[in-house]
Amino acid sequence: MTTFASLNQPSPSHAREPVPPDVAQALQAAAADEERGKRPISRSIDLLRQAGLLRDDGATDPARTARALMQVGAANLSVGRLWEGHVNALYLIRLHGSEAQKRDAAHRTADGALLGVWGADGNVPVTLDATAKRLDGNKRYASGLGTVTRALVTVNSGPEVRLALVDVTDAARADPSTWNMQGMRSTASGGYDFTGVPADEVEWIGGPGDYLKEPHFVGGVWRIAALQAGATVGLLDRAASKLRAAERMDAEAQKARLMDVLMRAWAGMAMTERAAAASADHFIAQDDIVATSIAARLYTEEVGLDAIRAVEQSIGLQHFEVGSETGRMARDLSVYLRQVARDAFLQRAAQTALGNDGRIWGVFG
Repeated sequence: MTTFASLNQPSPSHAREPVPPDVAQALQAAAADEERGKRPISRSIDLLRQAGLLRDDGATDPARTARALMQVGAANLSVGRLWEGHVNALYLIRLHGSEAQKRDAAHRTADGALLGVWGADGNVPVTLDATAKRLDGNKRYASGLGTVTRALVTVNSGPEVRLALVDVTDAARADPSTWNMQGMRSTASGGYDFTGVPADEVEWIGGPGDYLKEPHFVGGVWRIAALQAGATVGLLDRAASKLRAAERMDAEAQKARLMDVLMRAWAGMAMTERAAAASADHFIAQDDIVATSIAARLYTEEVGLDAIRAVEQSIGLQHFEVGSETGRMARDLSVYLRQVARDAFLQRAAQTALGNDGRIWGVFG
């Protein structure tokens, strides 16, 4: 796959390209069929598994994980969304789980399991009922219905929220009809009802409040930033390819419009890798790690939105045709960019970086 930034091509340092080019190409080729339901997304997950990527929990070399997420996001954002959830789940088990739970997660992953993290409550929040014998409630926006085999589910709410690892293979509990978004269709997202799941079938990971501990909670949104940055570059790449095929890429206006966004997308990639590396740097203050991760997440969102607009202007009406590749990618990216708590994140990062003298360099460095 040819890209502006050679994002999915081998580089002089193979360590810079954790996703093999043939895997990235196959993920890209499958995306349209996955959206139309002609190909199960599980087959793309198998490609990641065969490449050894499902063993990655993002802790050993976070910057490399960020690079891999960018590559997968550029090729197929929906697959990237499911993989990011798996990485996050493995990381949380590594962070809060017992030694036995860590070994079990590794064995299950080796045997083909795909994990997820489902945090958004539905109309009835997931709780442990009054008898403490079963769960009650449901989740919404749960990605990977029918593909994710075990999910880390937030139980109860507030500062005492807990993480429960639950088998989610019961199709009767899944409701994909609730996912009526215009983009990210192939993630097979929707609702999942946990009412009546016996407590003795729940595996508790960590204790009350562990899930919210920093710098691992908000400090981990660099993973989202990585997918956003990669998907943005992927969209620009596909737009440029279409324009070259139509002999429209030589126009100065096209070059200026797309290159302006691409330069900022490259900056977002660098910021994201920095945020990922900071997450594992024990010499950086916790608040600075969180602020750096937030900055990457918000900056890549802004660049992604600008890239969608630039591609619409460059491609024109064809971008909106049924079956348009750039149209599909833009829809997926637009939906994915709408992560929660944007304004609260901005305020939090601003308080860290701007609230005291001398903190700007500390956050950046």
